[in-house]
Amino acid sequence: SEAETWNHDEIDNLQGKINTGEYSMSKVIIIGGGAAGMMAGVFAARNHHEVHILEKNEKLGKKVFITGKGRCNVTNNCDTEELFRAVMSNPKFLYSAFYSFTPQDVMEFFEEAGVPLKTERGNRVFPVSDHSSDIIRGLERELKKAGAHIHLRTEVKTVKVSPYEEPDVDEKKAHHSRVTGVELADGSFMEGDHVLVATGGLSYQSTGSTGDGYRFAEETGHKVKELSPSLVPLKTKEDYIPRLQGLSLKNTELTIKSGKKVLFRDFGEMMFTHFGVTGPMILSASA
Repeated sequence: SEAETWNHDEIDNLQGKINTGEYSMSKVIIIGGGAAGMMAGVFAARNHHEVHILEKNEKLGKKVFITGKGRCNVTNNCDTEELFRAVMSNPKFLYSAFYSFTPQDVMEFFEEAGVPLKTERGNRVFPVSDHSSDIIRGLERELKKAGAHIHLRTEVKTVKVSPYEEPDVDEKKAHHSRVTGVELADGSFMEGDHVLVATGGLSYQSTGSTGDGYRFAEETGHKVKELSPSLVPLKTKEDYIPRLQGLSLKNTELTIKSGKKVLFRDFGEMMFTHFGVTGPMILSASA
């Protein structure tokens, strides 16, 4: 009964400030302008946060550009349960992610962003144009529309934290620190309420994935296990394999055994290289 009543003009004025970013819930710093960083930036900005994406490269989505042989395999046009069957290790970790944002949600997002999609053999989804750059441009348009700020050639040196100082702090937080922002490579400090690390792993280091995220995690108190490659081609011991280099096979069954135990079996595409074998099902087998 004591609540303040607002007229329509006041509500419209507040909504206008929210839409333009003049009023926002909190300042969110996202380290990394790849697929994860851009998607996170779109949805955080749509939810009226002040979003700043810090990307050390000269452009966004450098790894997206080369994925899927330059065509970008966006998702799979299948139900969520089928996705889990394709995850080689620890699919339970992805339950909440896959169920809260399904392959259909992904497809709808890009279609609405002005990127028409198509489904190919194996339910693989690509942009109709066969250009991964269209996926990047679609994400950039959505970031701009939502009001996110992009900072290119901006490298983060450390994530800054400080202990909780409030006298009535929650007992669970009493022994923890809170994020205050990031220190940039040029020595300057950017203050933020939240920092989201989306730096990628260690693969394709030429795209900027140099393991910074693992360092940020350790510096802020997380434990990092020993790293090992996954989704990689496999070496073979047979000396005739290099002579088959470049030969690509479709509709092939692959079985990998350890003694009599079958470790992996799949049906699909593979290719011989100068050192072994590669292709979609080889990459899955490596995991």
